[in-house]
Amino acid sequence: MSTAEKFIVLPYRKNRGNLIPGEMRQASSGPSAEKIAASMASRFVGVAAYAVMVEDETGDMSSPRLLAKHGEIADLNAA
Repeated sequence: MSTAEKFIVLPYRKNRGNLIPGEMRQASSGPSAEKIAASMASRFVGVAAYAVMVEDETGDMSSPRLLAKHGEIADLNAA
């Protein structure tokens, strides 16, 4: 089993006072994820760019590392 680092952007919106994650977007690199997050920031209550480790066989993500944050976001490490 091997893992690889991937870069994702996750927007958040509010629903009845709670933060709800939107559709995750993949980016090609860390700087690209940061640029995408910045460009999406005006359309969402919060946007975050992360580097995550992805298990190749299962697609499971772990070890999220925050690269950029705009507005209100949820803590992925709290779970």
